[in-house]
Amino acid sequence: MDKVIFLDRDGTINKEVNYLYCIKDFAFIPGAIEAIKVFHELGYKVIVITNQAGIARGHYGESDVMKLHDYIESLLEAEGTYIDSYYYCPHHPQGTIEKYSVECECRKPNIGMIEQAMNEYDIDLENSFLVGDKEIDVETGKNAGIGKCVIVRSGHPINEYVTKADIICDTIYDLSTILQKE
Repeated sequence: MDKVIFLDRDGTINKEVNYLYCIKDFAFIPGAIEAIKVFHELGYKVIVITNQAGIARGHYGESDVMKLHDYIESLLEAEGTYIDSYYYCPHHPQGTIEKYSVECECRKPNIGMIEQAMNEYDIDLENSFLVGDKEIDVETGKNAGIGKCVIVRSGHPINEYVTKADIICDTIYDLSTILQKE
């Protein structure tokens, strides 16, 4: 079975930008590339799960998300690493694009994106991690039965006193350092 590090995208691997879709606006959070390398070295698959409400709200299209993910992959490949898979939710109940303006099972904190990954990989949820910069990411991991849920300070402000996260880190690089020591 595969151990997985599920990563939120914006605020977790790259700097938070509202409705990020333009390549020119993309920037990795310092240490993110190195962390992804370490996760692979430790035997984890790395899978991105990201809500992309900007699609439902008409700010950009699905093809823009795919172009950005291809760009991210090209940057990672140049550094000798990769992300195993990307899953995104294009929906939002208050969207302006009718076909995306729905309640769905893939929008975090629902677990549809994790279920999609489970259809493609033989995932050991108990020995996997979910990492994000918002409490909704932690809720997603808890809802899916993922072993450890991690919240990082690199994106949105967090309330460390009420989070249900198992681990709090500054960045995913800090998590990679912790895992290397185990």
